Amino acid sequence: MRKPLLQRLMPLAYALAVVIGLVLLLTWGALQVQVTLAGFLNGESLWSKAQKQSVIDLDNYAITGDPEALASFRRNYQVVMSDKAARDAIASGHFQREDVYESFRRGGVIPSAIPGMVFMLQYFSDAPNMREAMAAWYSVEKQIAELGTMADTLQLVYAHGTPPPEEQQRYRERINALNQFIQPRSDRFSLYIAKGATWLGHVLFASVFLVALLASLLWLRMARRILAGIRGTEERYRLLFDSAASAIVMVDEHSGEILDVNRMTSVWTGRETKDLIGEKFSHLFARIGLPQDGMMSLLRDVEGHTRPVEMQSTLAMWGDRFVRQAIITDITERVVMEQERRIAAEALAGIAEGVIIADADRYVTTVNEAFTRITGYDMRSLRPMRFDESRTMLDGSPMPDSIWATLMVVGTWQGEVISQRRDGTLYPELLSISTIRDTYGRIQHYVAVLTDITTSKAARERLEHLATHDALTGLVNRSQFERMCEQAILMATRERNAVAVLFVDLDAFKAVNDSYSHAIGDSLLIKVAERINSVLGDNEIAGRIGGDEFTVLVGKLATREDAREVANRLLACLAEPVRVKDYEIALSASIGIAGFPLDGGDPMTLITNADAAMYVAKTEERNAYRLYSPLMHADARRRLSLAVDLRQALARKEFRLVFQPNVELRTGRIMAVEALVRWQHPERGMLYPDDFIPMAENLGLIREIDEWVLGEACAQLRRWDALRLPSLRMAVNVSASTIGRRAFVDRLAEALEANGLSGERLLIEITESAILRLGEQTERTMQAIHGLGVGVAIDDFGTGYSSLAYLKLSAIAFLKIDRSFIAGLPGDANNAAITQAMLAMARSLGLRPIAEGIETQEQHDFLLRAGCSEGQGYFYARPQPAQDIEGMLRPSLRPTAAKLHLVPPKAT
Repeated sequence: MRKPLLQRLMPLAYALAVVIGLVLLLTWGALQVQVTLAGFLNGESLWSKAQKQSVIDLDNYAITGDPEALASFRRNYQVVMSDKAARDAIASGHFQREDVYESFRRGGVIPSAIPGMVFMLQYFSDAPNMREAMAAWYSVEKQIAELGTMADTLQLVYAHGTPPPEEQQRYRERINALNQFIQPRSDRFSLYIAKGATWLGHVLFASVFLVALLASLLWLRMARRILAGIRGTEERYRLLFDSAASAIVMVDEHSGEILDVNRMTSVWTGRETKDLIGEKFSHLFARIGLPQDGMMSLLRDVEGHTRPVEMQSTLAMWGDRFVRQAIITDITERVVMEQERRIAAEALAGIAEGVIIADADRYVTTVNEAFTRITGYDMRSLRPMRFDESRTMLDGSPMPDSIWATLMVVGTWQGEVISQRRDGTLYPELLSISTIRDTYGRIQHYVAVLTDITTSKAARERLEHLATHDALTGLVNRSQFERMCEQAILMATRERNAVAVLFVDLDAFKAVNDSYSHAIGDSLLIKVAERINSVLGDNEIAGRIGGDEFTVLVGKLATREDAREVANRLLACLAEPVRVKDYEIALSASIGIAGFPLDGGDPMTLITNADAAMYVAKTEERNAYRLYSPLMHADARRRLSLAVDLRQALARKEFRLVFQPNVELRTGRIMAVEALVRWQHPERGMLYPDDFIPMAENLGLIREIDEWVLGEACAQLRRWDALRLPSLRMAVNVSASTIGRRAFVDRLAEALEANGLSGERLLIEITESAILRLGEQTERTMQAIHGLGVGVAIDDFGTGYSSLAYLKLSAIAFLKIDRSFIAGLPGDANNAAITQAMLAMARSLGLRPIAEGIETQEQHDFLLRAGCSEGQGYFYARPQPAQDIEGMLRPSLRPTAAKLHLVPPKAT
């Protein structure tokens, strides 16, 4: 760190040395000039003295003729003439420097000043003051030359003897005149030489000062720029130091103590810079000891949390000591990425789908184990091939270029292809391809994820089949039938012919379900579907739209009436007995026919109208067919309207309960009442169960009605108990679908608890077919009902599929003998025998029999003699509102006769 700073300061040091050298040089130059000036002054002094002395010597010689005086004159005159000769030589510009130097030396000039004098006379003779001095010097040349001539003349005169005084006086006067001319000019020369020296001294001082000042300013400017650069470098270094994304720590190599840290170090450690300086570097890490370069370490913050880091360090000189600069990089993201890569690699190995990674030319580079398991190819066998070579489109054509064009633009593609395994077998494959690109957007790799969809495709085809076909019979379902019907209508429109829809409903199929179980019913429906298909020809399609309802589409008819032939075929085949397991079941069907264009222009209308025609056939005759007419549709609309009203009847509180008494045959005392539901329709008046219960069962509303009847019956018992009327048993009819629900027993318990009733006060009446429909749940349901103390009565006993095993269930306490066996008593011997057998069986099983439908005294007497304990029928009372039952139960109003009077029969 020291060397770069010295390198930055070296120009400044060089510049300072140059300034000092320049100042020294200028000082030396000034000294040389001073020496030159001294030489000038010295030369001027010698010249002036020599000139003056030569005048004095010449004047003495003129008086005395003394040779010594002449010799002294010659010496002084020689000095003056030597300076003149040197001056003139220099002024000419062509001179021998040694000759000039010698002349100045003869003139007595200081030798060291001679070069400067030569330089000054050569180049600065016109300088201020020098010019005046030189002019004064040149102005006395003739006079000085005359002094030399006069000396020669006087020497000649004295050579011949002493001249007369007058002549001497004349010579002296001339010498004095010359001296008077020379002397002021000599003084002028001396004055200007002195002034020149003074001026030149000032100039030299000013020059040296200015040059030194300028050099100093330049040096200061350079120093300021260099120092500013150093400061800027330091600031930039500090800025980079503190803004670095990594932590940077300066550590004393000898002591291991921290000398400086950047801002990121403080952030990561949670400590201020001043707290870190002086701290041991090793204390920053979770493990004792210095971290190693390139190795992962754990940097610890003030709260003890750690982060994975990696260090790179360099050693440098900082002042007079070695300093290690440690750059610490947070590698959390890299560690996470490495972990994710490991997880991805493990996931790739364990993923159920096959995965292919290929290069930009689609040559395989990597596959997972699932791919090998699916296709049989391993990596070695795939290296020389592209992954699309073993795949084709569904039509057998190669994968088109459009796929790769899509991948180039979009980046992903998914589709179904046919793939070939290593053993040559083919299988359907769902292939999803995506691209991996470099920073320039060029494709580097393809990633293909493939799934063997053999099973799922078969399941999908199965689902597609189920979406358009009935799951039980395999016939087309309602939605598919409607689509096919619409297509037939469009074709009939183009070809100007007719289409017919036949609506087929099995007669009394519910009885089969109730008597033989639903499993037998389903098997019967399958047999029926097979029979329907067996008699259909071309342009005839069968469908099942629900329950025991089938439809047949007949196309390319000349008229609607031509469909009668198809209807007759269907009636004939369905009238034959059907063998289902151990049972031979005889059934029939009712068929309605509606045709296009006469009876409707769309599938829904044709099906609805054919349904209306079927309903008429079933109502009027059964095992027959009817062609649709508009009047039939009006009846169908009425039924639909009734269905809509039935859905709202509970919310509108339109249902009512009436109660029919059960009497003890021996005493005529009312033992129980049976709750019977009525519908008070706002427009049609009072409707009986036969008018709406079948529809409620078809609409799935029977459970709600049963729950309402159960709750209202229990509430009525509570109201009668509040009036302190004799305690009665309440019988309630429950449908098979209601009692088969798991929540029925809970609802039963809630109704009893809500009204404060014991279970013995309630009797549930169910038919034999309902018990059969319970199947495996029968015993569990009966035990749950018996656990509440509620009794069960088998209603309409003897009319359905009887199983004596059910009579042993603990909850069953009553048998209700159906009115069909009571109606012929006592005259019908068969009915009498059957009734007596039922009563005997009930007594032997400990069950209490109840005869229903008693309407005559003879029937009452027969049953009493046969051992029947309870009875119900119009002979005793019709179904009554609750108020009338209250009147019958009050002691003051109870009739004295043992039996109630017979009233005319009415449907219940």
